[in-house]
Amino acid sequence: MTRKELFENIKKKQSFLCVGLDTDLEKIPEHLLKEEDPIFAFNKAIIDATAPYCVAYKPNLAFYEAFGVKGMIAFEKTVKYLKENYPDQFIIADAKRGDIGNTSKMYARTFFGEYDVDALTVAPYMGEDSVTPFLSPLPAPPLGECPKKNHWVILLALTSNKGSFDFQLTEDKEGERLFEKVIRKSQEWGNDENMMYVVGATRGEMFKDIRKVAPKAFLLVPGIGAQGGSLEEVCKYGMIDDCGLLVNSSRAIIYADNTENFAAVAAEKAKEVQMQMAGLVES
Repeated sequence: MTRKELFENIKKKQSFLCVGLDTDLEKIPEHLLKEEDPIFAFNKAIIDATAPYCVAYKPNLAFYEAFGVKGMIAFEKTVKYLKENYPDQFIIADAKRGDIGNTSKMYARTFFGEYDVDALTVAPYMGEDSVTPFLSPLPAPPLGECPKKNHWVILLALTSNKGSFDFQLTEDKEGERLFEKVIRKSQEWGNDENMMYVVGATRGEMFKDIRKVAPKAFLLVPGIGAQGGSLEEVCKYGMIDDCGLLVNSSRAIIYADNTENFAAVAAEKAKEVQMQMAGLVES
């Protein structure tokens, strides 16, 4: 999906909501555990209920890999279901990959070739040669061409977890913080048409500093809802002419109810966020 296509969908739906599919078998409604594939059954119901109110979905790979082959089958089925039934949705594999070049090439083939998602979260700690394989055209596999489409790297920049203070906010002798260096340097590898950045919603006014080094980049913003981030503050400091934001909510939507009515309640919660976003998009 191109940046233009993403923005057109944001305008059409008056939403920049991304629903996180962090599907935990200990939290889903108990009646779904009787299903042959409870993870996919939960995801399907959530997707069908919330798709009118969001523009993206973000399955977190940890919640699928934890169940081995069965979990990865559920992930694959989820991606396939989205692509076949909701092709306008931007699909983010939240896998936080990033390794030496040859390994990153294989990760790129996995997510952009095998699963054909739109975007992948990537950790930048190992530098350029661990990131650029995700931005390069995929080589032809033995059994045919990889999908030719616009793929995105979503680089970890400024996260909202407590440990982010250990590295991300440390300053060099010129006063540049590490997250600023990551964003500035990475713009030599990608551009605003294929690279986004993860910035936690709980950072508030820090979005002003982000926009100084990445004035036109799209930002994936986790942390509203259960983590307490403010949508209004994120938009005040982070929104740009073509929105430039994908704001993720996971637990506050998908686990809002654990009865047989869970999907309808998730839809209500997603609609509440979308209605907030509609006024912000309009303005």
